[in-house]
Amino acid sequence: MRSAQYWKQKLQLTSHIEGGSYKEIYRSSLVLPKGSLTRQHNGNRNAMTNIYFMLEYGEFSAFHRIASDELWHHYDGDDLSIYEIDSNGALTRHLLGVSTYASPFVTISAGSWFGSRAENPNSYTLCGCTVAPGFDFADFELANRDALTALYPTHHKIIDELTR
Repeated sequence: MRSAQYWKQKLQLTSHIEGGSYKEIYRSSLVLPKGSLTRQHNGNRNAMTNIYFMLEYGEFSAFHRIASDELWHHYDGDDLSIYEIDSNGALTRHLLGVSTYASPFVTISAGSWFGSRAENPNSYTLCGCTVAPGFDFADFELANRDALTALYPTHHKIIDELTR
């Protein structure tokens, strides 16, 4: 296992608006027209995009949602907890990684609120996130703590912890 600093330098990761570090590594040249997408997509979209994404212990990816499915793949480091609140208000904690109770691959459904964090002290997680149809900030919504808590009051503790 390498260090977080090693991966940040090797992969040229930069700060992400939701928390952690990232770098886009793929954007499909195939463009899907808006008419073939959902109402939540605010324009034409590349068929698929992919990023490297890293969180270190003490950092978190704030609750947000996007208009497309997001596929998470574990590359290095410790397990990552990904918290998903689906459209019915159900909270699921996915464990991305290779430990006994983790999975090296996790899917987050389009429209779900989700946030993540490395929960083991002195740890980090390097993963990849593939989005299809491709990611665009026009389809990105960062959660407002009060508004999300009003929608899902039973999940107030994790919402408080994973919002800014």
